[in-house]
Amino acid sequence: MSVDLYAGIPVSDYEAALDWYRRLLGSPPTYVASDTEAVWELAPHRSLFVEHSPEHAGHALISVFVDDLDSFVTRAAEQGLEPARRETYGNGVRKVIYRDPEGNEIGFGGAPL
Repeated sequence: MSVDLYAGIPVSDYEAALDWYRRLLGSPPTYVASDTEAVWELAPHRSLFVEHSPEHAGHALISVFVDDLDSFVTRAAEQGLEPARRETYGNGVRKVIYRDPEGNEIGFGGAPL
């Protein structure tokens, strides 16, 4: 089965969100789809977008798995962003959870050490 993903994060302060997600994801958006939507392509056919949608802001729950969780966390910290929570599951998989200024939750998981 082939999987494509286009996951969205609703925000009320679009400009502030663009800056915050640029710092978290380590780059500006891959492209700007409209005046109210910016898209980061995390991998081919797997994108995360931020959209001005005040009525839904603060309710996103998204998890992304990365190859090198420690490097990701270190780079985000260099941009002034620290995880709100860290978890380790029984099988050793680790997850760090960030919350944007509006309360949206984006977690990053990685393989055991």
